[in-house]
Amino acid sequence: MYNEAKPVFEKTRNFVFSVRKKLNQVFLGQLLEIRANTRPDFPVLTFENNQDPDFIQTFQDLHENSHRFAQALLDAGLRKGDTYAAIMYNYPEMMHLLAAGSIIGAIVVPIDPRTKGDKLAHMISNSRSKVVFTTADLLENIEPIKDKISKVTHIFVSAKPHKKATGDISKYHSMQEILEAPFRHVDYVSSKPSHPIQIVYTSGTTGDPKGVLNESFRFPVYGYVLSRYWKYDPSDTLYTGLSLTHGNAQGCTYAPAVYRSIKAVFSTKFTKSRLWDITRKYGVTSFSMLGGVAAGIYNEPRKDNDADNPVRHVVSAGMPRAIWEDFEKRFNVSILEWYSTLEGGGFARKPIGEGPIGSFGKPIGLFSMKVVDENDNPCPPNVQGEVIARIKGIPAFVNYYDNPEASKKKTMGGWNRTGDIVHVDENGWFYFDYRVGGGLRRAGDFIQADNVERVIGEHPSVSEVSVFGIPAESGAPGESDLVAGVVLFDGYERDPAALFEVAAKGLEANSVPSYLLFLDEIPKTISEKPQERFLKENFETKKDDVYKFEDYR
Repeated sequence: MYNEAKPVFEKTRNFVFSVRKKLNQVFLGQLLEIRANTRPDFPVLTFENNQDPDFIQTFQDLHENSHRFAQALLDAGLRKGDTYAAIMYNYPEMMHLLAAGSIIGAIVVPIDPRTKGDKLAHMISNSRSKVVFTTADLLENIEPIKDKISKVTHIFVSAKPHKKATGDISKYHSMQEILEAPFRHVDYVSSKPSHPIQIVYTSGTTGDPKGVLNESFRFPVYGYVLSRYWKYDPSDTLYTGLSLTHGNAQGCTYAPAVYRSIKAVFSTKFTKSRLWDITRKYGVTSFSMLGGVAAGIYNEPRKDNDADNPVRHVVSAGMPRAIWEDFEKRFNVSILEWYSTLEGGGFARKPIGEGPIGSFGKPIGLFSMKVVDENDNPCPPNVQGEVIARIKGIPAFVNYYDNPEASKKKTMGGWNRTGDIVHVDENGWFYFDYRVGGGLRRAGDFIQADNVERVIGEHPSVSEVSVFGIPAESGAPGESDLVAGVVLFDGYERDPAALFEVAAKGLEANSVPSYLLFLDEIPKTISEKPQERFLKENFETKKDDVYKFEDYR
């Protein structure tokens, strides 16, 4: 149910697709065998989980365990082109599952472990997954939808320390038995570099999530090309707490680690409170983060040793302009900003020390990116429009699984339609403004949401803030009233008067939120972007948690 992609990245392919002892490192499983042959005992991946001892995987471990899981896939009846779902946090088994399919030509479907209900059922059934791998604490998400995923023939479960099982694990196959099985080398199935290695689902902010087929050649591109732009070298130690079910953790941390033999540390989940202690413990020199994560880190209480850490630079996608410079100074790091999309919507970067604060950079030489209006006419400098992208000289290609119409619409006119509204200054630097349909305008002014979030987030009680819009009470078309969704640190009581006071003192009158919405957590996508539709739903249904500015003037 997929189409072979046209070969791209020709120069990279010629370098990456070299054959060594009849092994081709474009395929992840074969790459791990190459590394196991040359550096078997290199401790490439470390998994830390705070409460538990570290779990270290050498190249030999990764190679052998990926073949154990490949054999399990074969035993479950999977063959080339078949799909299987991996639903878990950042555990070693996720690494093995990413590589196992590449050995036999099967396709992994990594799914955000927070996904539930109809959305989870859609991803499993839409991808035609025949096998599901998950952990015992997530069975409460699987069992209610079993009648909706009837094509699944096998469910494998792993029990984790300190994680309570939410179902009867005796009813399922055991992942531990796979890991304890004797090692057997599985023959590699012949595939083209364009053969898919995985299906990654979009967030589904405007409808059902769409599955994006990622070809096998993307992993070495991530591993070699991105690590070059991130200025990684073998002396580095990388870190991420972002989910391996998302392209950022795979592309910015996992792929560079295994393709460049660079040590990397993974947390089971992202932790903003322990982040800097983790960097000190493991000597982390670089980590990757997203804009929503940056604000959460910045809102943590200031400490005297904030700047005392080994991190050289932070690879950031969406650093809020309002906190950028202070973030660098406070934590003694440099920000390396970049931009891309899951569907391959171009690639731009802002090298350290170059370009203006707030810009995500300029396109790298391989890509064409331009900003256009609703008629596809180029926008002049500093005028907002949609950014569209493609590899130079090659029509854009996106392959949504079993959805040719969506694929065609996404690449109309030979360009990838990103849905991101940006502008370019007179010197060619790109700036992100908002997603299509996500702009905030109030009384004719466009509101800089990250600045509102920064001001409110500086109050000592505030852990996280997400600003969103609701239809303006005035009824003016295209206008919004502002709502600040707020999560408090443990031990603090709600004090809307204090937060409104901070906002009124630190913001222009037009930027002060009309409402505060107190939440236990900010609903987010797997890429740590706040989910506006759920924020709006909470605003409508949890009136006891909503406070109006007019009542505190």
